[in-house]
Amino acid sequence: MTGLLTPARRRGIEILDDPAVDPALMTRSMRDVARANILFGGRRAAITELMPALREMHGYGSMLDVGTGVGDIPAAARLAAAGLGVKLRTIGMEMSGPLLSAYGSANDTVVCGDAVALPFRDRSVDVVMASQLLHHFIAADAAALVREMNRVARSRVVISDLRRSFVAAAGIWLTSFPLRFHTASRHDGVVSVMRGFLPDELADIVEAATGERPVVRRRLGYRITTSWIPRT
Repeated sequence: MTGLLTPARRRGIEILDDPAVDPALMTRSMRDVARANILFGGRRAAITELMPALREMHGYGSMLDVGTGVGDIPAAARLAAAGLGVKLRTIGMEMSGPLLSAYGSANDTVVCGDAVALPFRDRSVDVVMASQLLHHFIAADAAALVREMNRVARSRVVISDLRRSFVAAAGIWLTSFPLRFHTASRHDGVVSVMRGFLPDELADIVEAATGERPVVRRRLGYRITTSWIPRT
């Protein structure tokens, strides 16, 4: 339900979504995204939702991070897994060649591919995660992505994304100045928030894709997360 602080979802256009964007700008702005993940709760939300899946692993596991960016989430996931005595092999998938070239070492393996047509066999990876990726898609394409994640995952699918709010949009705009974010990062940060989801909207997308309605959790920093055991 939208209201005073929760506007209707807006499509918007993010600068970094343009395939022709300057590679130097792409890598620079994605560093800002990684900093924002740390400062505003994105990394914490994703790893907190991932922890039950890590605890179910017995010594070894694998995770595919769809839209891996600079690989900050998989790097944090490996540290969290190590704390549980689990060796986690991470696979980062990106459409951006420059990002894979610049930050490929953040994952054990990197793959260039399309999120709505994942180049992996059914049930071939233990956990499939998407952190701050789903809001880039319209509802139909978001459901297609979720179906693909559900197909590839063996034990769990994890989604972490932005909760839409005027407060969150204003917050990222204002804090981007003292943090010296690039102007493209500032623009895309606000657009991303306005493309984010309310909990019921995210649950609707997952239900449309899988037939099962998940529990969606609100997290600090205007984040929402959900996860589920994939079913055929």
